[in-house]
Amino acid sequence: MTPYPWKLTPSSSTDSRRSVIMARLRADAPELYEEVNPQLRGGRVENYLGNPPPISPDRDSNLDIPVLRSLAQHETSALDNYATELLIVAIKRFGCIFEIYCYGDLLHTVQMSEIYSDSKTFVDMKQKNSTTETLRRFNNMRARTGPNPTKEEVRSFVDDNFESGNELITWELEDWKEDPKFLLGILNSDFRSWASDLNALWKNLSRKMDDDVKQNQEQYSIIYVPNGFVIPGGRFREFYYWDSYWIVRGLLLSEMYNTTKGILNNFLSMVNTYGFVPNGGRVYYVERSQPPLLTPMVQQYLHATKDVGFLVDNIDLLEKEYYFWISKRTVDVTKNGKTYRMARYYSKSSGPRPESYREDYQTANNSKTEEERTNLYIEIKSAAESGWDFSSRWFIKNATDKGNLSNIQTHNIIPVDLNAFLYRNAIILAEFFWLLGNKEQTSYYAKEAARWKEAVMEVLWNEEVGVWLDYDIKNGVSRNYFYPSNVAPLWTKCYNEKDKVNISTKVLAYLKNQNIDYYKGGIPTSVGNTGEQWDMPNAWPPLQIIAIQGLAELGLPEAEEAALKMATNWVRANYKGYQKTGEMFEKYDAVNPGAYGGGGEYTVQSGFGWTNGIILELLNTYGRVLQPNDRLRIKKGPPSNRLNYVHRSTDSERR
Repeated sequence: MTPYPWKLTPSSSTDSRRSVIMARLRADAPELYEEVNPQLRGGRVENYLGNPPPISPDRDSNLDIPVLRSLAQHETSALDNYATELLIVAIKRFGCIFEIYCYGDLLHTVQMSEIYSDSKTFVDMKQKNSTTETLRRFNNMRARTGPNPTKEEVRSFVDDNFESGNELITWELEDWKEDPKFLLGILNSDFRSWASDLNALWKNLSRKMDDDVKQNQEQYSIIYVPNGFVIPGGRFREFYYWDSYWIVRGLLLSEMYNTTKGILNNFLSMVNTYGFVPNGGRVYYVERSQPPLLTPMVQQYLHATKDVGFLVDNIDLLEKEYYFWISKRTVDVTKNGKTYRMARYYSKSSGPRPESYREDYQTANNSKTEEERTNLYIEIKSAAESGWDFSSRWFIKNATDKGNLSNIQTHNIIPVDLNAFLYRNAIILAEFFWLLGNKEQTSYYAKEAARWKEAVMEVLWNEEVGVWLDYDIKNGVSRNYFYPSNVAPLWTKCYNEKDKVNISTKVLAYLKNQNIDYYKGGIPTSVGNTGEQWDMPNAWPPLQIIAIQGLAELGLPEAEEAALKMATNWVRANYKGYQKTGEMFEKYDAVNPGAYGGGGEYTVQSGFGWTNGIILELLNTYGRVLQPNDRLRIKKGPPSNRLNYVHRSTDSERR
């Protein structure tokens, strides 16, 4: 297939242009053709699209129409409505369509030149000119240099045509408070001072879009959103989906309700545009999502504010995101003669990830065929969609988790946590519709939740091992390997209440058998050290709180005690690192408390949004009993009397 399968010219009639589009669509993307053809016959696709994104064909003479990896050349200044509608369909179907930032010779040339150590650096830069002009200059350069310009020639081209993105401006948080009420519940003065520092960090991590992004979107990779937001930190200078769940929980503790509402509205606008929340706020992230936590975010906001009007205005968009997951990310799984609908991560798009282009391209170098290469890119992006990029959790080699990135098969694995998250989404949607008085939709989502729970318990729960396990649909086997995600159904309460005691006993025994108590720096992400960042020895904040809160939610003494020990280890490890460096990190070392984690494609990042939010939440929950250095005594008795500590006053408390 040629790089540019068709061209639309201003002289083409609407009918002939439509015929060209549909002919190429049918030949090169039959799935898309079959999906949209019934809606397109009349030249309108409103029923298919819902609310189309704000695409303005007359704003830019360079408007792309993609088919698979191919896009039409930019040769028309006024595409007709039909072509515009088809473009919107294609964006929703294929995701990243913007040349330079997503695909093409220019991207390949720059990224493979290694003028930057981090591939993300280039795709976050702003074009100094329009895409048309940038490509013209690139082609002129190659006419002079040949197809393989030197590193210095590439560097000179980039310096002349791109600049560091100035798309974000520091944003003054109008609802920030110096002393939110939750601080009063933290009895230890050192921890309280630390929490106050973390509360102040929201100001350092807050950003808002410069108006130039809205006016010149084509020159940026960042996606314009109207409201301010909180970034993770470090190289992650834009908003991210599942990071924001933990950030939002921290913001709500800090009583920053307007900031939270703005963040939610940003995500809802993206659901309105794309049908789902992309991985993050860049055009190259629209090929994939991340763990579905928008509906739980809204639930947390409603609990804090009682803003039912917000729910009324946006319930349809929450349903829309749920529909994306059940329609685009599910597969039938048969076990013991019964078939269940289950979810998986599966981002079907071609090419390397633009933000990790060189790394992906080199990983795929050993692929024997183009099909193998394409499939490997899909599996890599699917793992990125999970948030676990990368981990032995997604490796399949001889039906085991051995191997390396070349053995990644994300779409063949049914993840425990994803299915538990979708159960929680269904439960919350049922609660929302009950609140709104819609009995029909309440019943529908209650049944959806029951189906998710049945599937999770029948396919993923392993009575012999005593925990939930990911399921390998390629080999038809449970994957008996330790990951903290194995206990995610505790966090979402995706189990039968009558089985709670048995499940608690089994899971606690499982964690003991895995020697989790040994790791004072946090629960390790796996027990195999592969060099990938979502494996041993790294401990990631979201996995800690999912396990801690999941055990605590059981409401049983032994489980609560285990949760407290885990919380104590994690809070102390983070505090130790903060005392030493003055920084909060993206991940930590489970073996060496307070040390930051490593591995993966980039150096450790500080900031850090989700780490801060999770520590604030743990200090809010356990702040009346946690101390930086104490001896924990656990006594039998009623829940309110079980925890006793030997308290050692700190110097600051003595003063």
